[in-house]
Amino acid sequence: MEAPSPPLHIAMFPWFAMGHLTPYLHLSNKLAKRGHKISFFIPKNTLNKLQHLNLHPNLITFFPITVPHVDGLPHNAETTSDVPFSLAPLIATAMDQTQKQIELLLKEVKPQIVFFDWQYWLPNITRNLGIKSLQYMILGPLVVAYVENLERQSQGRDLTEIDLAKQPSEFPDTCIKLHSHELQFLNLVRKLEFGSGVLLYDRMGIGAKLSDALAFKGCQEIDGIYADYLQTIYEKPVLLSGPLLPEPPNTTLDEKWVAWLKEFKHGSVVFCAYGSESQLQHNQFQELLLGLELAGFPFLAALKPPNGFETIEEALPEGLSERVKGKGIVYGSWIQQQLILEHPSVGCFITHCGAASITEGLVNTCQLVFLPRVDGDHIVNARVMSAKLKVGVEVEKGDEDGLFTKESVCEAVKTVMDDENEVGREVRKNHDKMRNFLLGKNLESSCVDSFCQKLYDLV
Repeated sequence: MEAPSPPLHIAMFPWFAMGHLTPYLHLSNKLAKRGHKISFFIPKNTLNKLQHLNLHPNLITFFPITVPHVDGLPHNAETTSDVPFSLAPLIATAMDQTQKQIELLLKEVKPQIVFFDWQYWLPNITRNLGIKSLQYMILGPLVVAYVENLERQSQGRDLTEIDLAKQPSEFPDTCIKLHSHELQFLNLVRKLEFGSGVLLYDRMGIGAKLSDALAFKGCQEIDGIYADYLQTIYEKPVLLSGPLLPEPPNTTLDEKWVAWLKEFKHGSVVFCAYGSESQLQHNQFQELLLGLELAGFPFLAALKPPNGFETIEEALPEGLSERVKGKGIVYGSWIQQQLILEHPSVGCFITHCGAASITEGLVNTCQLVFLPRVDGDHIVNARVMSAKLKVGVEVEKGDEDGLFTKESVCEAVKTVMDDENEVGREVRKNHDKMRNFLLGKNLESSCVDSFCQKLYDLV
C-alpha cells in the first residue's frame, strides 16, 4: 500500500486588505484541517483582527510583518481598511517595500509553496530560493478569463470601450453584458497606477505570467470551463480551491444584535452590507437608505461613512433617524456578517458582490439583492448571479451614470421578499438549489482534496 504523502508547508502572503486576508485564512483552515502546515504573513497590528478565525493554531502560525511608513499614509496604517480608497495605492507601495523582509522570512521558514495575489515581484524571490509560487485569487476565474481574452485580442494596442463591450471570440460564456458606465470604469482601471508606479492590471498580469501556477476560488461544476480556458492562455496549471464555504465561527453574535433582531418576525429583516472597504458617494448612500425605508421592512445597514464625511450620523438623510427609530439601524463599524446572515430574523441580504460575501449569502436562506460596487469582479459576480444563475435580483442602475435610486432599491427588495412575485419565486427556487448544491455532502471536501493533490503535483 502506498504511504500517505507528507504534509505540505505553505506560506500565505495576501494583499493587505481584510477582504483578501480573511479568505486566505479561510483557505488556510481548510488546508490545515488536512494536516498541512501554514505560515501566514500578516501586518503586525492586523493580527488581532484575524486571530480568532484561526481554527488550527497548532498548524497555522502567524508571522507579523512590519509595514514601512510611506509619505501620505496615516501613522500605523497597514491595510486598505485603515485608509480611504484614494490612499489604497500607498498601501501597495508600503507592501512593495516589505520585499527584503519577506525574502528573509522565506529563508527562515522554508515553505514549499507561497500563495500570493498582488505582489508581482514575489515569484522572482521564490524562484531564487527554490520555492514554488502560486498566484491565488480570492475570486472566481471568470472575470480574469474575460479581461485576459480581450488583452490577447488587442495585441498590444489600447482597448476602447467598444472592444470591452464585445463578447470575446473564444470565450466560453455569453452571460456578461456590461453597462456603459462599467465599460468606462474597466477602461480606466486598466490604466490605473496602483503603488510604486505599477499599473493595477500589471500587478496581477505580471504575477500570473511569472508564477508557477494560478489558482482561483471555485469548483469544477461552476468554474471549470473558465479555469480550463485560462490554462490554455497561460500554458501553466490553473487550479480551483473549492467554493471556500465559511467555517462555523467560534464566536457568537454580539448580544446587542441578538436583542435587536429577536424583536422581528422570521425572515422579515433586510441586512445590507456594503463591504468593509467600500464607500458610497453621499447621494447614493442616501438613496440606499431611503430605498430601505421605502421598502417598509426592518433593516440593518452596515455602511462606511460616505466620501467626505467623518461619521454616519452627519451623512444620514434628514429626519431618517426619527422615522425609522426602532426598526432601522445604520451602523458604521465592522459587523459580524456571517453570524447576522445566519440569524432567522434576516430574510434579505443586499451585498456589494465581493466573492466572500456572495458565498456567505448563497449558503444562507435569506434572499439576495445584488448592488455591485463598481469593480471588475463585483460587476461580473452580480451579472453571473442575477442573469445566468438567477439566484437573486440586481438593483437597476442608470446605463450611462451608474446611479441607482431609492425606487430601484425598494423594487429589488420587494421583488425577492414577495412570495407572490413570479421573479421572486424563481430566484428563491434557484437559490435553494444552489445552496443545497454548495452544502451537499462532500462537495467542498472533494474540491479541497483535489486541490491538495494538484499542489503535490506542483512541488
